[in-house]
Amino acid sequence: MLYKEIHIGNFIKERAEELAISTERICNFLKKDEDSVEKMYKSASIETDLLLRCSKLLEYDFFRLYSSHLILYSPPSAVDKKKNHRSDKIPYFRKNIYTQEIKEFIIRKIQSGEMTQTDIIKEYSIPKSTLHRWLQKL
Repeated sequence: MLYKEIHIGNFIKERAEELAISTERICNFLKKDEDSVEKMYKSASIETDLLLRCSKLLEYDFFRLYSSHLILYSPPSAVDKKKNHRSDKIPYFRKNIYTQEIKEFIIRKIQSGEMTQTDIIKEYSIPKSTLHRWLQKL
C-alpha cells in the first residue's frame, strides 16, 4: 500500500463495500444523506469527527493511514532532540511505532529491489537494528 498519497474517501468506500454495509445504514450512522456520503467517497480529505465516526462504523482505524504517512515521509526533526518540547496539555506519541503494514511496505521495497537497506535507513530514518530484525523474521 502506498501511504504517500492518501485519498481517504476511496479507502472508506472500499472498506464499506468490503463489509457489505448498506448505504442506508451508513447514512443513518453518520447522520448524512446519500448525496453527502457519495461526496465523502469522492473527497480526498474529510473532517476528523466524520473520520472518527467512519472508523467506528467500519471497524477500521483510518487515522493509522495518516500515522503511517508521518512515519514514512516526515522529515527528520531539525529541533535539538535533547530538549524536551512535550506539552502537558496534549497527549504525546512516539513517532517510531511501526505497524505491520509499514513493515510489509518496507520489506516489499527491499525485496523488489526498488530500494536497498541503506536507502531505507536514510529515507525513512529506520534504525539499522530494527530493519535487520524485520528481515530476520522473514
